[in-house]
Amino acid sequence: MAGPHVLCVLGTRPEAIKLAPVIHALRAAATRRPMSVSVCVTAQHRQMLDQVLALFQIAPDYDLTVMEDNQTPTRVAAAVLARLEPILLGKPPSWVVVQGDTTTVAAAALAAFYARSRVAHVEAGLRTGDKWQPFPEEVNRRVVSAIADLHFAPTTRARDQLLREGIPTERILVTGNPVVDAVRWAAGRPPGAATVALFEQLGLAGDATDGTRGPRLVLVTAHRRENFGAPLEQICAALREIAERYGDRVRIIYPVHLNRNIHEPVHRLLGHVPNITLTQPVDYLTLVHLLRRATVVLTDSGGIQEEAPTFGVPVLVLRDVTERPDGVDAGLATLTGVRAESIVAETARVLEEPASHRSAEPRANPYGDGHASERIVSALLAAAGDAAAATR
Repeated sequence: MAGPHVLCVLGTRPEAIKLAPVIHALRAAATRRPMSVSVCVTAQHRQMLDQVLALFQIAPDYDLTVMEDNQTPTRVAAAVLARLEPILLGKPPSWVVVQGDTTTVAAAALAAFYARSRVAHVEAGLRTGDKWQPFPEEVNRRVVSAIADLHFAPTTRARDQLLREGIPTERILVTGNPVVDAVRWAAGRPPGAATVALFEQLGLAGDATDGTRGPRLVLVTAHRRENFGAPLEQICAALREIAERYGDRVRIIYPVHLNRNIHEPVHRLLGHVPNITLTQPVDYLTLVHLLRRATVVLTDSGGIQEEAPTFGVPVLVLRDVTERPDGVDAGLATLTGVRAESIVAETARVLEEPASHRSAEPRANPYGDGHASERIVSALLAAAGDAAAATR
């Protein structure tokens, strides 16, 4: 008996981080029961994706190599649809597993639907209510929700949103977010040579995990499309003012996205500012160790809003809205918008009273307990078993 075939499709670094624990749990299950597991990468992002695959020791079975210079969501979606179809038809999967809200995710779910394969959506139910923020992710995840047969909601809030949209309750399971599984695993690994060298460059060697002593580390990640142009210039102005105000008392590190709409203005505006270190995108293990040491994180990323709470690090969200309000409700995240004065004021609030924002024993992460991947795999296998029984 061959058992069910599960195909995991992913294309970007965040998807790889969040699906890695799920893939490992699926492969562990395949050693105990008849089933097969395949991994298809679209390579919507190439270099950053490959770093994560190497860290988690995941070798893809299929690689669609869709990334191109100055790519658009339209071209990514068209390439994924065309190149995924023969894989779906050649070895039809019982389940196609996708995660999140990228163009890869929306196109893969649509391709699976066309091929009459069932879709399981990890991190289902996130919404801002504004189809333009974030763009194109808000519409991507709504498309996947219309297609998916199983919805793995990270929180009860996400589940309730899906219920309001008419998704049957029996198709929704609150699992937590597997990013917490991933960040806990990575935090247990020793820093590599590149990480150690970076901490030495920042003047933080020997103090790599204590964010309450020594210079305050401010970790910045800003790369979203809606922040291109004037919003990014406001973010850079805020960082420059923070660096000037606090001098040697802070170390600001900004791993700069490779997209030219981010890379060029950030280096032009901040490249020569003392106490601001601009780097290439760092590997995931280095990012986790930076998170552990940070006093505060300034980000427009979704994933870091979920990862930082594991270490009790406050997050300032460089957006007007977030699809992850659970961290805001828990007092672990603050929406600053992108006006320089607001960013500076909120950063100063944390830097000047760090002990009040970061306790020695962080509160529970509202996004999960580190066992999401186990719940996801158990539900997938149960659903596969129910389907097999129904056809007998």
